[in-house]
Amino acid sequence: MSYFPPCSRAVLLAALFCATSPVVQAQTKSTSTKTTAATMASATSNRQQRLLANEAKIDGLLKKLTVEEKIAMIHANSAFAAGGIKRLGIPELMTSDGPHGVRAEQGRDWKGVKNANDAGTYLPTGNTLASTWNPALGYAFGSVLGSEAAFRGKDIILGPGINIIRTPLNGRNFEYLSEDPFLISKMVVGYIKGVQDQGVSACVKHFAANNQEAHRNDIDVDMSERALRELYLPGFKAAVQEAGVNTLMGSYNKFRGTYATENAYLMNDILKGEWGFKGLVMSDWGSVHDTQKAMRNGTDLEMGTDLSLMYGSVDQTASGANSTASLYDRFFLGNAALEAVKKDKSLEPLLDDKVRRILRVMYATNMLDGAKRKPGAYNTPEHQATALKVAEEGIVLLKNEGNILPLKKTTKTFAVIGANATRENAMGGGSSQIKAKYEITPLQGLQKALGSSAKITYAPGYTIARDQKADPQLIAQAVAAAKAADVAIIVGGSTHGYDYSKWSDNAYDAEGFDKPDMKMPFGQDELIKAVLQANPNTVVVLIGGGPIDMSAWIGQTKGVVEAWYPGMEGGNAIAHVLFGDVNPSGKLPMTFPVKLEDSPAHKLGEYPSTPGNELKQTYKEDIFVGYRYFDTYKVAPQFAFGHGLSYTTFDYSKLAVKPGKQSATVTLSVRNTGKTAGAEVVQLYVQDEQASVKRPEKELKAFEKVFLKPGESKSVTLSLPADAFRYYDEAKKQWVLEPGKFKLLVGSSSRDIRQTGVVSL
Repeated sequence: MSYFPPCSRAVLLAALFCATSPVVQAQTKSTSTKTTAATMASATSNRQQRLLANEAKIDGLLKKLTVEEKIAMIHANSAFAAGGIKRLGIPELMTSDGPHGVRAEQGRDWKGVKNANDAGTYLPTGNTLASTWNPALGYAFGSVLGSEAAFRGKDIILGPGINIIRTPLNGRNFEYLSEDPFLISKMVVGYIKGVQDQGVSACVKHFAANNQEAHRNDIDVDMSERALRELYLPGFKAAVQEAGVNTLMGSYNKFRGTYATENAYLMNDILKGEWGFKGLVMSDWGSVHDTQKAMRNGTDLEMGTDLSLMYGSVDQTASGANSTASLYDRFFLGNAALEAVKKDKSLEPLLDDKVRRILRVMYATNMLDGAKRKPGAYNTPEHQATALKVAEEGIVLLKNEGNILPLKKTTKTFAVIGANATRENAMGGGSSQIKAKYEITPLQGLQKALGSSAKITYAPGYTIARDQKADPQLIAQAVAAAKAADVAIIVGGSTHGYDYSKWSDNAYDAEGFDKPDMKMPFGQDELIKAVLQANPNTVVVLIGGGPIDMSAWIGQTKGVVEAWYPGMEGGNAIAHVLFGDVNPSGKLPMTFPVKLEDSPAHKLGEYPSTPGNELKQTYKEDIFVGYRYFDTYKVAPQFAFGHGLSYTTFDYSKLAVKPGKQSATVTLSVRNTGKTAGAEVVQLYVQDEQASVKRPEKELKAFEKVFLKPGESKSVTLSLPADAFRYYDEAKKQWVLEPGKFKLLVGSSSRDIRQTGVVSL
């Protein structure tokens, strides 16, 4: 994919700030927070009303549908399609991966589609979006997905993925948002509303406790009720109750002994009971295992079942069959469900409820009665601008000793080193792979930024292949290039597996596999140390899905930048940050441990399973995930949750606390004390000074991203509702706010607290 877009950065920026671009919301956020909040609350109410607005029409359709037709609607009839009753004008539901772009066309039953217009916008991955700490960009991000899904004729986009980042080894962390449920909740709401405002349904996933890929199909997760309620459910609750998400996907794993997708406690009691979810629950592809449990325990739509689980090989299943339709009839919610309903009439109301939920989503997505849908747009300059903006705001400046960054464009010679400098990532990672219209690699971005003003020498430095060791010859070439250059830029880190057949060869950030460890793969530690010795003016740019062990070289390097998987405009975004065209404002949405053993899932919990029982996984670290563990137990991280440097400096002052009966409002002033325009994420943590249960030292409960010109000050107001002070009481089975004093900690990261206050409730 070497195609370059016809538009320059100037064109992208023009699109970025045009009146129709959703990214404008990100720039005006600080002046329109109250208006936006009121508008979004009203929109959420409207979504819920719209989902229930057509019950009379649905009643009429249910009366016309035969039992056989109802069964046909609750299971797939192709790889990504389901349902469809032609005689009643009910279309198929068309779904598509993925969380950061609309996946390439797979066609009927996974057969490729030739000449399809399916090369679209490859957005930065979920962890990049979360690193912006900018909910307005979440909306912009979702708007691009929804628009492109609509253009491609999709009804449901299978995202966002919001599972808690529990272990650095999870191969799917790059798709997810954070280790913190509050940050997830704030980012996911905008994403979902952005998608659904385009007339396409979002599908939040994977519900619930899908926090690793190792043993994901059979692992039985056990955790305390408090951990479930305080950490692993809030993002999903926000998706349902605040964003009004239309659909939700069950996960592969078991939860307390029962597969999550057909788990009565998760689906019936919590999701549909406590939270009042009125949309449809679909399975992940192959996550249903039992007809009766799926019928009774909340599964509304079965997608992608592995038929070999039920009938041996697919060839045997298809014996004597003339169409693939017969294969889909053999799903757990296919013929087996039909037979079950005919034998047990008590299942009929459950079947009707499933069909009702599917029809609700169809009405909400303007699929029925000739409703007009937004036509959508595909890979427009505005969409490219959103991809660029998310990447720029999501890149995190981890270290900047001696102000080595930003680099000067007047520098005459650069050595760009690392296989990741030329590697495209769009088609990697598993089901989230995207066929990008184009993808700017880091080397291309640097070349474009410098033009003919400087000489760039490139050396790969390492080879990407499973179990690849350091290559002395490639390292020697890189060292020679570094010695001959004024500045060296190493672009390394982790990598995706490209496709299903090659995952086992190079999967470090990919669905279906967890990383073997947290170490730099492909001999990169040796490479980086050698280059640093050859040229101290070396900056390390990391590509990847999360924390990586930097202990071998972090003390020697002056500059480190975390770029994640930054999407189709990633190379340009990296160059803009490195050369100071963009002031970095990203903050880590997860803690970076010094070493894997410091991670609580590995220090206190169990991973990948309970010793002696590979099908069991107990979350012994309980509520102490991420910074909740590091800060409470005084374990020094490599880089703290919320950390991210800037090319300017910010002063916090005038903190004031206004208490309510069970709430508080915090105001403070933030001033840009440097010479460069920039953005600061003001983070507010709550500490319960005396509690009857063990609580984390601090928990994130509010934040705001503030954009400031040099010398400019702004007043920031952060609201803390009663929920900000509560914990889940397992004995009472409810949330509790214990009266007493709470310390309010405001800062630039969980380890960089600038102002403190106290409130008594």
